[in-house]
This record gives sequence, structure tokens and C-alpha cells, in this order.
Amino acid sequence: MMILPSSFLWLVSYGISVQAFTITTHNQQLVNARRSIMSDGGRVLSLLYGQASSSSSPLEAILWDMDGVLADTERDAHRPAFNVAFQEYNLNTEWDVERYGKLLEVGGGKERMTAHWNEVGWPEEFPQDEDTPSRQDRVKELHLRKTDIFNDMIQSGNVPLRPGVLRLIDDAIASNIRLAVCSTSSEKAVRNLVQTLMGPDRASKFEIFAGDMVTKKKPAPDVYLMAVDKMGLDKTKCVIVEDSHIGLGAAKAAGIACIVTKSTYTAGEDFTGASMIVD
Repeated sequence: MMILPSSFLWLVSYGISVQAFTITTHNQQLVNARRSIMSDGGRVLSLLYGQASSSSSPLEAILWDMDGVLADTERDAHRPAFNVAFQEYNLNTEWDVERYGKLLEVGGGKERMTAHWNEVGWPEEFPQDEDTPSRQDRVKELHLRKTDIFNDMIQSGNVPLRPGVLRLIDDAIASNIRLAVCSTSSEKAVRNLVQTLMGPDRASKFEIFAGDMVTKKKPAPDVYLMAVDKMGLDKTKCVIVEDSHIGLGAAKAAGIACIVTKSTYTAGEDFTGASMIVD
């Protein structure tokens, strides 16, 4: 296991060469990542990913989680968006930073609300009787409103990408490495963040796979398996970037190497089995 102290994985200074290094994945394959800098100080070049052999083959695709990886959205965007939606629906519910951190152990916003109210009791505004919409219908409705609030926050420009993200993406595009976002968030939220924070040119290079496109969310591998299937990828030539043990679990279940970059809520989690951890 290699643990690199850095503000973001693969973020290196221009003009400084980085030697090739080898890491061992959870399935004992060897990953060879070679990084170099162009002599004109332009782009970080070719991340090469190979199996346990003397030759390495080019990295085919980077599959990104969104929340906590592309942007540190959980504490300062998703959580406030939930709280605004709760206020609009006159619900006696507010998630502070600590409570929301605990709820992140549950993948998916609708699932998170359900888990919370199953634990503390359901709001009286969400009765369970034959004359009113079901609780899950109300949760879906509430989550749609929360997504709209979240998207407004993203479009306001108050939630930046994490340092180094655009640089690595530009590098990948220049090296013909395919890109996808594989998130438990809704497709609408994922597309909005990618379009707004990366711009239309970069966004056009991304495939989007989201939580409302699969039956089971992370830590199930469904969203990553969908990406591999729809994009026609070779798992041994892909790498997943995650920030949580739930996401790492999904990557491991999918049989794809995973690099973890810690985020606000996940610094203390157990990342056993990750190919690399960026502190």
C-alpha cells in the first residue's frame, strides 16, 4: 500500500519529473502508473496502467465518483440542500454536520432520509395511511426538491471542484483516456455539476452513470458494472477514484482497481483493499 500526502491524487508540480511506481491492487494485479511532465511545462502526461507483466498497457478509462471526489459537496451542498427542503416542507428535521456524517454510511439520498426517520420516528406530515401518498412517494418528492436546491447551489458557483481535478481531466483527455462519473447521486445532479464546474467541452467527454439508473446503489457494484458494460471497457485497464469505504466496496465488488482520495467526512474510514490512498 502506498499512501501519498497530497491535496489531490496525481497532483504534481510542473517541471518536476515523477518516477514510475508500482502498487498492488486488492486482486493482486500490479498497477504501473508512469507520470511525466512535458518539457514546455504544459500537461501531465500518460498514466499507464498494466497487469503483472514486463510490459504495460495504456490506461483505458478513469471512473470517478462525484461527491467528495470531484467536489467536496457532502457537508456544504448536499446537507444544506436537505435542510432547506425540510424547512420548505415544514418538517421538524435538521441535519447538523455530525449527524449527516453518520448518515453517509447509507448510500443514496432517499435511502438516507428513510434510514434517519426509521431511526428517530417519521414526521407527522408523512402519515402512513390509505388516504395519503405513501411515505416513499413523499420521500421521492422531497428528494426531487432537494436535488433542485442542490443544483441551484452548484450553479451559483459556491461549490468549487477539488484542487487538481481539472488538470488531471485535461491530461486524460489529451491522452485519449476515457472518462465517466459513477455516482449514487441523481443523473440530473451529476450532469449539472459536470456541466457547470467543468464547462461544456470537458463535459462532452464524460459518460454519466448515476444512482437512479441502477437497481442497487453503492456499495453494490451496479453503477460501475453498468459503466464497464455500456462503454465496452476492459476492467484491467480501468481505475476508479473514490473517497469513501462505501465507494471502495463498490469498486472491489466490481473487480476494478481503486484509488482513494480522502474527503471531509471520510478521513478516518477504513480503506483496506485500496490500490492507493491519497491523504
